[in-house]
Amino acid sequence: MRLKKIFSRSRLTDRRLAAAHNINDLRRIAKRRLPRVIFDFVDGAADDEITKNRNIAAFGRYDLYPRVLVDVSQVSTSTTVAGQAIDIPVILAPTGTNRFVHYEGELAVQRSAHRSGTIYSLSTMANTSIEDVAAADNGPRWFQIYVWRDRALLRGFFDRCRKAKYDALCLTVDVPILGQRERDLRNGFTIPPSLTLGAMIDAALHPNWWLRYFFMPKFTLANVTGQEESGRDDVVSLGAFVQRQYDPSVTWSDLEWMIENWDGPFVIKGILRPEDAIRAVEMGVQAIIVSNHGGRQLDHTPAAIDALAAIVEAVDGRADVILDGGIRRGSDVVKALALGATACMIGRPYLYGLAAAGEPGVDRALAILGDEIRRAMALIGVTSVSELNASYIRHRPYI
Repeated sequence: MRLKKIFSRSRLTDRRLAAAHNINDLRRIAKRRLPRVIFDFVDGAADDEITKNRNIAAFGRYDLYPRVLVDVSQVSTSTTVAGQAIDIPVILAPTGTNRFVHYEGELAVQRSAHRSGTIYSLSTMANTSIEDVAAADNGPRWFQIYVWRDRALLRGFFDRCRKAKYDALCLTVDVPILGQRERDLRNGFTIPPSLTLGAMIDAALHPNWWLRYFFMPKFTLANVTGQEESGRDDVVSLGAFVQRQYDPSVTWSDLEWMIENWDGPFVIKGILRPEDAIRAVEMGVQAIIVSNHGGRQLDHTPAAIDALAAIVEAVDGRADVILDGGIRRGSDVVKALALGATACMIGRPYLYGLAAAGEPGVDRALAILGDEIRRAMALIGVTSVSELNASYIRHRPYI
């Protein structure tokens, strides 16, 4: 009985999370708990993964430049993004198929985001529907969309989000076609799947994951069920349907059409050039997300943090600017805010937490980042997000 109590799920989860002192610790736990094919899907990026690694490394070239003898007994991390007040300047990015990472999936992420006082952006490619996420939790939420060939399908998303009271739409613009993620190709994690022998052997070493996969409710892309021509709602069929919907002919007129049809707060994700940011603002977006898709689309793009300052200058206060890409420390968030970002967006960090322990793991990821943000702010002599500016940053160029 005593051994059973010691090794109960809650005790093991608590011990696992207590050993995680930073996001990289959560990554190590995730790598151990997930089948390799799933971990690589989360952790991997396009081609040689230069951009993914550059996103992370680039923060190291920005030094924090502290002031001293400042009263930092009270530090506030609250801010406002697209009209929504949040307690921590970290938004949870749209990431697809979260139930591959943990059986609780998007519901766990939404609940954790709300509990932490921030925004969750649900992906079109989620395993949980627009309606089910809204019914499970009333926290602030955005819905992420792509420019698809079927405009009727997009109108349907708009109507569903209005009825479910989503706060904003987030359009991802850097996926006219899918990038090539070579880890997935090597593992056979493709549509349709073609698992390699090595991947199948590795999967056998993670029986708990597979038991949940087979015995929990079936995996599907819940937001596009019923749309595939054959009527099949399995992940493979719907994934193939989604790939056919990506529209490489997308132009700025499509953005204009979406803004007009939504008639609410609108966010655009995937901007790296100042002139694109200016045009988006002129068309009426409330927030620009500076992003290279975490390196998962085009390799060899600039690090997101290196593109930030020029876009902040170009936008000139007419819209919020959010940095997405490479965040692994709270100090990374502070650096981005000092360079003019309103907030940051994370994807992999909370997925590592989700893989490590489900909902408590997402809580832990956000708590780690929140504590690190407050600590970094106190140590540079800042008591509120609004005080952060470029005077607290020194940039060391490439050598």
